Amino acid sequence: MEIIGAAALVAGALVCVAIVLTRNGRLAAEAASNGSSAGDEQAIELAERQADLARREERLEMRIDELERRARALDEREQGLAERHEQLGRREAEVADALERACGMSAAQARRSLLDEVEEQARQDRSRLLRQIEEETKRDAERRVRNILSVAMQRLAASHAAQTTVSVVQLPADDMKGRIIGREGRNIRALENLTGVDFIIDDTPNAVVLSGFDGVRRELARMTLERLLADGRIHPARIEETFYQAKSDLEAHMIEAGEKAALDAQVPGLDPELIKVLGRLRFRTSYGQNVLAHSVECAQLAAIMAHELGASPRTARRAALLHDMGKAVTHEIEGPHALVGGDLARRHGEAEAVAHAMEAHHNEVEPQTVEAVIVQSADALSGARPGARGESLEHYVKRLRELESLAMRHTGVDKVYAMQAGREIRVMVAPTELDDDAALGLSREIARQIEQELEYPGQIKVTVIRESRSVEYAK
Repeated sequence: MEIIGAAALVAGALVCVAIVLTRNGRLAAEAASNGSSAGDEQAIELAERQADLARREERLEMRIDELERRARALDEREQGLAERHEQLGRREAEVADALERACGMSAAQARRSLLDEVEEQARQDRSRLLRQIEEETKRDAERRVRNILSVAMQRLAASHAAQTTVSVVQLPADDMKGRIIGREGRNIRALENLTGVDFIIDDTPNAVVLSGFDGVRRELARMTLERLLADGRIHPARIEETFYQAKSDLEAHMIEAGEKAALDAQVPGLDPELIKVLGRLRFRTSYGQNVLAHSVECAQLAAIMAHELGASPRTARRAALLHDMGKAVTHEIEGPHALVGGDLARRHGEAEAVAHAMEAHHNEVEPQTVEAVIVQSADALSGARPGARGESLEHYVKRLRELESLAMRHTGVDKVYAMQAGREIRVMVAPTELDDDAALGLSREIARQIEQELEYPGQIKVTVIRESRSVEYAK
């Protein structure tokens, strides 16, 4: 660009010289044409102008020489820059070769390695972000599940009758025991042969104990004996007649119990045979919990959870009410009660979704629907309710008291609360008597004593709470 500018300046100077020479020639011609009429003044003026033009021409020649020198200098500089550019290119290639030799890879390989490193870092960041999202989702899900279960438990409080494998029949007088036994024991043998239940007559005053694992048979024996006692005539023929009358009445009672359970659970349209089988669960217990009452409670719990989760309350209710139905016929049909109950439901017109949820409540088959999982949860929730299974209310309260009294024996303990059905114990200690380290040691000591002295299912959480307070009075 500088060379082009210099050439333009030179061309401009030459144009100026040409203009000046042309003007001088014109002035000279004019002077010649005028002749001597202009006089000496014009001659003097012309001489001055010529001298001025000569000076300007000299300066222009000097300027042209200077521009030519600058143009040559620019050419030399441009040539030097081109040579330096070539040197830098060769140097860059040498440095690239040296780097490739030093790191043992080409530029393409280095670029690929860098991209792989960036990709791996992005993948790690993505995995970390996914873990965070998964943990947050899990916490939110657990919080929502706890909320749903707490709402279900708060809205439902069903009463349960705890039955064992024995029934007791009260006698109006002790001499009735002899009449029940009969001559050479013929009456009691007839009763036991017909009912399939053991009649235990011992020193217990005014009482006969009926022992048997089948609740229906035990209830039938109780009804038969009570009717015989009310009639007063006890002999083998009368015993057989009374037994069949009681059996007929018991079947009507079972149907009535099944209908009442279906009404309480709000499950309409059950097949009559299913209602009859359902009524038999009234005389069946599981770990001390009445199965029919447990089924009704499960139906109500399942409906509440289905509403909360947006599932089908109708399917959840029916499946939860019928989920233990197989227990009523497992002595007649071999197999797990869940599968037996599901097959029985299919044969009596229940939907596949209901039968599947019944079969899946103990994982005999893999749960495939939300309703199946809801029935599982309702069954577990009903069975885990404080005092529902495995022990009477007295035993339950006794265990809680033992927990609290064991913790109160330690020095510095102020208050003790057994919570969550005895699965957690919270110990309040006096902050002036125990420091933080002592509180930690106290929790471990209480946990060891519970393990050594008490019998309990699962595990018990021991929480020691020490409160620090700073009090000052403004006067």
